[in-house]
Amino acid sequence: MSGHSKWATTKHKKAALDAKRGKLFAKLIKNVEVAARTGGGDPDGNPTLYDAIQKAKKNSVPLDNIERARKRGGGEEAGGADWQTIMYEGYGANGVAVLIECLTDNRNRAAGEVRTAMTRNGGNMADPGSVAYMFNRKGVVILPKNGLTEDDVLGAVLDAGAEEVNDLGDSYEIVSEATDLVAVRTALQGAGYDYESADASFLPSVTVALDADGARKIFKLIDALEDCDDVQNVYANFDVSDDVMAEVG
Repeated sequence: MSGHSKWATTKHKKAALDAKRGKLFAKLIKNVEVAARTGGGDPDGNPTLYDAIQKAKKNSVPLDNIERARKRGGGEEAGGADWQTIMYEGYGANGVAVLIECLTDNRNRAAGEVRTAMTRNGGNMADPGSVAYMFNRKGVVILPKNGLTEDDVLGAVLDAGAEEVNDLGDSYEIVSEATDLVAVRTALQGAGYDYESADASFLPSVTVALDADGARKIFKLIDALEDCDDVQNVYANFDVSDDVMAEVG
């Protein structure tokens, strides 16, 4: 997992700065709108909305954009789209399992975009259920180190349901059951620790180790999928060692 998590964290930081910022903003705003529609427009009473707003703020999405999305989703303003969550499954190079989470108002467009990105980048679509069983729904909190030790973090989150704390270099990844995500995030806040993000995520139960060539192919595929407007998240069960990461650059 560590190679995959480290790659995802590095990529997340770059995404906030690169030319795709507009696309990232659109995805984060969509998350806010859907969270408000699903659980109500009050962040204090809707933990999913709270986390979606926090993540948007951390990525420098303008506050008025966030507020308008919250109001659209909560029904305070007109104009919200009928977003649907759809999961697609497939395989990339080296038999890596790929789970693609879409948030779309047009199922046909989403399916076409995903299929095109997969076939042009060495991937194959798979039947529903053929890949999903290799992933577990988990809560994942990313916490910048800021001088904290692993023991500091464990002390804060163990009683809240955290299962493991992974060292990602300049941050920690705290994994829990998805149902314990809010409790873990709240425990960190109670300890005065400023976390980077808190998300319900899909983590692989088995991983495929990749060499540099395989890693490049998978990164290219995931980049193409994430470039699709309807794709919110891409999960894959690869593992890349630090040495291979260095080689790929």
